[in-house]
Amino acid sequence: MRALTEEETKTLFSKLANYTGRSLNNLIQPPSDSDSGERYVFRLHASRVYYMKLAIANLATSIARDNLLSLGTCLGKFTKTGKFRLHITALDIIAPHARYKVWIKPNGEMPFLYGGNIVKAHIGRWSEDCPEHQGVVVFSMDDKPLGFGVTARSTAETRRLEPTGITVFRQADVGEYLREVRRELLKLI
Repeated sequence: MRALTEEETKTLFSKLANYTGRSLNNLIQPPSDSDSGERYVFRLHASRVYYMKLAIANLATSIARDNLLSLGTCLGKFTKTGKFRLHITALDIIAPHARYKVWIKPNGEMPFLYGGNIVKAHIGRWSEDCPEHQGVVVFSMDDKPLGFGVTARSTAETRRLEPTGITVFRQADVGEYLREVRRELLKLI
């Protein structure tokens, strides 16, 4: 487990900033009014990026790399081409800091959780002035984070769109884990 290089940090922060905006600073250094003054860090292990407290990262240096499976919360992984791909495990980290949010109606939750994009008819409300191709966190109407995606159109264009028009492209959702486990089980059978 090692610290990220400057290029890796730049790639990671640009991806996270797409979803969090200026509150990206709160991920590293919590606000001074919070009860824990701990600093958080990002560490790379086997092409995966983990988010953890600095004290835990310092303790992990005593464990051999071969014996260490994971530590902290996995945010995503770097591809072979050097791009960063967010995993659904990053949702709990990104959701409280999200700049743009989309809330979907109960009838739109299941299509989204089964891997579909969000159409205008399923949107209950969304953040104002959201630009096109911007990262958004998707919530249910009772404020439970369900996943994240990228807007297909700006908020102004979405208002003029027909009900079946795609407004958000799905990147990851909480149903992803169940679909992956099912795929693995089917391979074994």
